[in-house]
Amino acid sequence: MTLVHAEAERNTKSVVVVRGKNFVIPGILVSIASTGMRYKGRPDLALIVSENSEGVPAAGVFTKNLFTAAPVVVSKDHLGKRSSSIRAVLINAGIANACTGEEGIKRARLSAELLAKTLGTSSESILIASTGVIGPQIDVDLMAMSMKDLIKGLSPERWHEAAQAIMTTDTVPKLAYTEREIRGTKIKIGGIAKGSGMIAPNMATMLGVLCTDAFIEPSLLSKLLQQAVSRSFNAITVDGDTSTNDTVFILATGKSGITISEDDPTSCQMFLEALEAVSIDLSQQIVLDGEGATKFIEIQVVGATTKDDAKKVARTVAESPLVKTALYGEDANWGRIIAAVGRSGVDINPQAVSLFFNEVCVFLNGVPVNDEKTEELASSEFKKKHINIRISLGSGNATFRMWTCDLSHDYITINAKYRT
Repeated sequence: MTLVHAEAERNTKSVVVVRGKNFVIPGILVSIASTGMRYKGRPDLALIVSENSEGVPAAGVFTKNLFTAAPVVVSKDHLGKRSSSIRAVLINAGIANACTGEEGIKRARLSAELLAKTLGTSSESILIASTGVIGPQIDVDLMAMSMKDLIKGLSPERWHEAAQAIMTTDTVPKLAYTEREIRGTKIKIGGIAKGSGMIAPNMATMLGVLCTDAFIEPSLLSKLLQQAVSRSFNAITVDGDTSTNDTVFILATGKSGITISEDDPTSCQMFLEALEAVSIDLSQQIVLDGEGATKFIEIQVVGATTKDDAKKVARTVAESPLVKTALYGEDANWGRIIAAVGRSGVDINPQAVSLFFNEVCVFLNGVPVNDEKTEELASSEFKKKHINIRISLGSGNATFRMWTCDLSHDYITINAKYRT
């Protein structure tokens, strides 16, 4: 079976996703603890563990930033060796363990070893992730002191607390969950994520952990995760900055008794749609919680020659400070968007380009729609909290959809004082 091409629009709208509520994934236990490494008086450590002592299939997608954080280096190594038998994921918040040299990698490995010893498993069956300030070393001694609390607190029902524990500048925890019937049995997919700033495609500081009770071999699980990420976490941008730590993991426990394989294309497709729906919901939650954001923006590019062209146009518009500030100021300045399209690097025919704000056409076939009513309607659309910007290039059938937010005074305030 050939997996559905990433450009295809899959039927994720038929999948009902529950947002922000606790959930249970059979075969998975969750816990939290407080190390005091950077934050005081709040949990900053999250643990996701497979009940299967032999571990379960897992996959991961990571940042493309060349200053790769130590936990990314270690987790890539462990997945390469043990992707069929991963036992746990350990995440710390507050300290990113990025740009920390060999000492940082040593400490990352030590944290995995500490947990492995506590669980009685191989350190290579442990995946780790970190988020927070770039530069400082993690305090492994403080993490060691929290291991007993982590193990003692393991429960199938602590996902909401785990989502809170991995927050940095986030203002709300991010959870999503769905069920889908496959071959007469309901399979479950749930996940948590964190992210608010330093968010851009190529693993849009962002972390995510997804779990399912279906069984999926690691090679197929990796393909499915990559496809889901391409339409979700890699289709969001808050500020155009790709972090050093971005990571998304998925674990498949097999507790449902349902196996997803390439031998059954229908089941594979149904699982992918559900996985994408959860991933899209989590990624949209990140944009909704963008640092200082007041508006949620969907940018839809249609009529492109290729998907890459559509993506370039969407990203150029989504990351334009002039566009984002106009959105914040509720100024329906279509000229900034058209200018961004023109500088995207895509070979377009200006006379074929049209632009819509929700359903209001403000630019048609290379010419502005200049009348009082259109201006009034466009201004009204920009006062809404959710805005769809649709750009038609008129040169093909390829499409791409990206989510972003506006750029407010608060974004500057948050990031000007991030370390203080």
